[in-house]
Amino acid sequence: MSGFHLPEGVIYLDGNSLGALPAGVPGRLADVVEREWGEGLIRSWNDARWMELPARIADRIAPLVGVRGEDVHVGESTSVSLFKTMVAAARLRPDRTVLVVEPGTFPTDGYIAAGVADLLGLELRWCDPADPTAALGDDVALLSLTHVDFRSGAMFDLPTITAAAHAAGALMQWDLCHSAGAVPVDLTAADADFAVGCTYKYLNGGPGSPAYTWINPRIQGQVRNPITGWIGHSAPFAMARDFDAAPGMRGWATGTPPVLALSALEAALEAFDGVSVADLRTRSLELTDLFIAQLDERVTGIEIVTPREHARRGSQVSFRHPQAYGIVQALIARGVIGDFRDPDIARFGFAPLYLTTDDVRAAVDHLVAVLENEEHLDPAYAERNAVT
Repeated sequence: MSGFHLPEGVIYLDGNSLGALPAGVPGRLADVVEREWGEGLIRSWNDARWMELPARIADRIAPLVGVRGEDVHVGESTSVSLFKTMVAAARLRPDRTVLVVEPGTFPTDGYIAAGVADLLGLELRWCDPADPTAALGDDVALLSLTHVDFRSGAMFDLPTITAAAHAAGALMQWDLCHSAGAVPVDLTAADADFAVGCTYKYLNGGPGSPAYTWINPRIQGQVRNPITGWIGHSAPFAMARDFDAAPGMRGWATGTPPVLALSALEAALEAFDGVSVADLRTRSLELTDLFIAQLDERVTGIEIVTPREHARRGSQVSFRHPQAYGIVQALIARGVIGDFRDPDIARFGFAPLYLTTDDVRAAVDHLVAVLENEEHLDPAYAERNAVT
């Protein structure tokens, strides 16, 4: 806990949406703004090695998802990254005409897939979440799934589904936004093709921090970046008219590195130094097991929608209640911060780096009190906030 800034009296159970502030970030940002930018000015692209930030950060993210840093690009948003990889995947299977996506996926994934399908004249096929591989056929170019469901916290079997996609001749992409940093991921062992993830949830990179893209080195030489920006050129400062991609994942850069955001992210990832993914998972399961057991024992009138089996659970617990929004708001008023998702889901994320079992027990104490005192029925909660 000492490695994070958390307000006194707050139990923060929303790290699955926005990670807490790591202690080293404010000082790092102040140094970047005041010294590197303020005094170094444009010289800091060289002197402070700003252009190297994406590669340095890739090296820190890579062990959390079971890959090499050189196969990761960091820089654009999740949406842009998904667009680039989906277009690249479709072009790698020109004889196939279908993109498969799970209907309950995070909206961005569905929106981007629909846009790519429209752009390239493909069919978007919605699969059954209970068996996404049933939608596979010899017409499917790409199966794209979110590893952990953002509403329920249910987790797909990444290696098994990847193998099934390949057996059907399709490519496999994973969205790791709700898993990396809390759930073990081994993209290399599973031999997935593409992965995209954000960095502002369990990786604690800050609001809107840049996403990362991984492409299996097995296919890097066969795919091309559909948004060929200047920074992805092999020699950007030669200012050549025609694009010549930089080798490997360097060629997947599109925009200028967002130095302030990347600097905050680099400092934030130091929180994982010396921490194994296995230990993170052990802690995550301890916290979520305890929360589920406490809900079973002490809270009535709710339906836990998160799988109880460890192999099928991410690092959050969600339950249904007709007044879920009011419950979440009443808890926030007490200093227990979770969030709400339509239509009736209360979500609680358990970031293993900074939460304790005492936090879990105290959070349930507050939940019991909210329900017993009917605090969730306060008329003030009848109108929802813009961000829920």
